[in-house]
Amino acid sequence: MAAAVSGSGPGAPGILIGPLDLAARVDEALAVQAVAFGLGPEEVEVRRHIVLRHFDHPQARALGATTPTGRLVGFVYGLPNDRSQWWSTVVEPYLRATGSDGWLDDSFVITELHVHPDHQQHGIGRTLITTITDAVGQPRSILSAIDTESPARGLYRALGYRDLARQVHFPSAPKPYAVMGAPLPLRRGQAIDFRPPPPPG
Repeated sequence: MAAAVSGSGPGAPGILIGPLDLAARVDEALAVQAVAFGLGPEEVEVRRHIVLRHFDHPQARALGATTPTGRLVGFVYGLPNDRSQWWSTVVEPYLRATGSDGWLDDSFVITELHVHPDHQQHGIGRTLITTITDAVGQPRSILSAIDTESPARGLYRALGYRDLARQVHFPSAPKPYAVMGAPLPLRRGQAIDFRPPPPPG
């Protein structure tokens, strides 16, 4: 499984998307996440343990975006959802309240997706998430993203994700999240719209 990034601009040429041994390159990946997500050293260390624990799961998978010199500039990883996992137990009451808790079954969770700021806006994130979900056996995908109108949320909507629950509060997270879900395969060729969706009705 490998893909070239089709975007243009200085962040895209020569970027290759392919399988990533995330357990072996966890520190490189978390360095990208720290810059992209604004994490401090203590948060990075906590997330390091989480990533390594996730990769005890036999169906966890990861892809990396690397430059021609092998530098990691983006990554995505995920695994099939299990209602006993911590993330699932936190979001389940919110999804149940919107009648969406069935999305927790037979879904592939995008746990993390990050691209270094120097390489954003060139299609790398889109290629990472579509490539990883194209290879899974589940019929749908779910994820959580900070509940604000951001480029990430615009990308997810363009790919077919929709809001399943909003204002989801994770312990120790300073900002609320939205849980989003999409049928697989993800949509292709959609323009990214940064505007919020219209109100229902």
